[in-house]
Amino acid sequence: MNDEHETKHLSRGQWVFYGFLIFAGLLLFTEHRAHVLGFLPYLILLACPLMHLFMHHGHGGHNHHHAKNGEEQK
Repeated sequence: MNDEHETKHLSRGQWVFYGFLIFAGLLLFTEHRAHVLGFLPYLILLACPLMHLFMHHGHGGHNHHHAKNGEEQK
C-alpha cells in the first residue's frame, strides 16, 4: 500500500545540480545582459514570420477559389 502512495522525491545530488544550473544561468544573464537584451528586437521580428508560417497551416492552402466541379469561376 505504501508503493501506491509513495511520492517521488529529488535526491540531494539532484537539488545541488538544479541549484547550480539556476545559479549559473543567473550569472550568465547578469554578465551578458547587454548581449541578451540586444537580440530581443530581432527575436520579435523573427517571431512574426514564424507565427505566420506555423499558425496558417490549417487554412487548406491557397487554392480554395477553384470551383468544385472543375469549371473555372469568372
